[in-house]
Amino acid sequence: MLIIIFSSGCARKNFFATTPVSDATVYKQLQSSPETVDSVTVQAGKHYKRSWFYKLFWGEHYRSVWLAPVKAPILDMDTLKGGLEVERKGGGFQTTSFALVGGNGFTYALRSVDKDPSTVLSKTLKKSFISNVIRDQMSALNPYGALIIPPLAEAAGVPHATPKLVYVRPHDSSFGEFEHIASDRLYTIEEKYNDDRALDASLGNAIDIAGSKKVLRDRYQKDDHFIDQKAFARARMLDILINDWDRHRGQWEWAEYDADGETIYRPIPKDRDNAFYRMQDGVFPWLFGRNWAIRKFESFDDEINDVKALSINSQFIDTRSMAELSRQDFVSIAKDIQEQVTDEVIDEAVKRYPKEVFKIIGESTRSKLKSRRAELVRAAEEFYEILAEEVVIAGTDEEERFEVKRLNNNETSVTVYRNSDDKVVYKRTFYRSETKIIKLYGLGEDDEFDVSGEVDKGIVIVIVGGPGEDEIKDTSRVKGWSKKTIVYDTRRGNELEFGPETKDKTSKSISVHLFDREGFK
Repeated sequence: MLIIIFSSGCARKNFFATTPVSDATVYKQLQSSPETVDSVTVQAGKHYKRSWFYKLFWGEHYRSVWLAPVKAPILDMDTLKGGLEVERKGGGFQTTSFALVGGNGFTYALRSVDKDPSTVLSKTLKKSFISNVIRDQMSALNPYGALIIPPLAEAAGVPHATPKLVYVRPHDSSFGEFEHIASDRLYTIEEKYNDDRALDASLGNAIDIAGSKKVLRDRYQKDDHFIDQKAFARARMLDILINDWDRHRGQWEWAEYDADGETIYRPIPKDRDNAFYRMQDGVFPWLFGRNWAIRKFESFDDEINDVKALSINSQFIDTRSMAELSRQDFVSIAKDIQEQVTDEVIDEAVKRYPKEVFKIIGESTRSKLKSRRAELVRAAEEFYEILAEEVVIAGTDEEERFEVKRLNNNETSVTVYRNSDDKVVYKRTFYRSETKIIKLYGLGEDDEFDVSGEVDKGIVIVIVGGPGEDEIKDTSRVKGWSKKTIVYDTRRGNELEFGPETKDKTSKSISVHLFDREGFK
């Protein structure tokens, strides 16, 4: 009943403020003689102002920060970065964004500070009160959070862009056909690491930059392409520190390196819209954020309360980018970040808030970051345990050999060899106390699988052979009635040697081989 009382009706036609510029006189000056104004005072979200009674039910969030008067320079496309040109309009659904090219050939991203999530709704829902609600809940985003991340990322050893605030004046013809979309908005502008034009000293000897789709495609097609898993884990631990819960596969670019004839990909995080998120401070948002509801909406707090929530959106890329790491790897990375992200680093970072914003949340952000840093090792172990429960180990479209050894009641080792030169490309010991299932995918070409060892208790091993002519041998034994080796493959064209531990799930259908490589389907 309360939801109906507070939210009923149609969508507001004019939800957003007419302009973020706070001074009406300056706004008129921008329209009549824009060349006389080089900076403006803005309020990023005047439209998030609500009564105390409304906020009791729908949350305070970052409303006071959205309303804070912040000074921002006017974007001069002719002079900034040697002269900027619009290459294309961005493809984001909620954010107004543009890919820009500077006079030096470097690429930049111009991204609106405010968002409109109603664009993803159906036509019917866009006209309903639902549109009002989800637009209003954008006040849970910290509009200036991205500004303070660079010093933290630098200290943690994670590549990063360095966003700056800019305001695009009304009727800015520099945007050509996009003038009406781009004008009269507050943005951040930052380096756009999306191809070789963005290679700079911060990326060392990188030879190219690729998106997640290409990286995943190449990783599974070629046996000499690898993801730097420790580098990815380091980036993900920084995400946990700053409470960035939205780290799906589309939130990454990858620097490409040549390492003695092999290709290594290292992650470059982007799109920090959801860092420092604050959602669960109103009756309804608190309910929506429960584990049985929309768990991923975890709030930035003094404690790292729910690591699982911070990994829901990133599950696909996490499972494919950290499958070889041990508990000690995660602990070691977390300890290093604790040592490198010092009090001085945090102090410097928080000072990058605009002055008026620092007055509101500077001290609380500082305190929370220091408190969360102290919990990072505990969070790293929890993150490891989430990932370790069910592990995916995939080969490539070239030939590999998978060796699984049930060593004892608690330990099982998995080693993967590249057949072209017998090099070990994967090796890890799993513990039954941590891992329930290990899934092996051979993918293309002719792969070999060998499962051995006699134990009283063991981990479930799932083998998915792939479309090649595979050799699968299972001589393992685990006491008990349930079978611990499960094989999926086609019945014809493979050499299968099953034992009493093997559960035969072979099929006539090639769908048995399915493996989602890129996650963009």
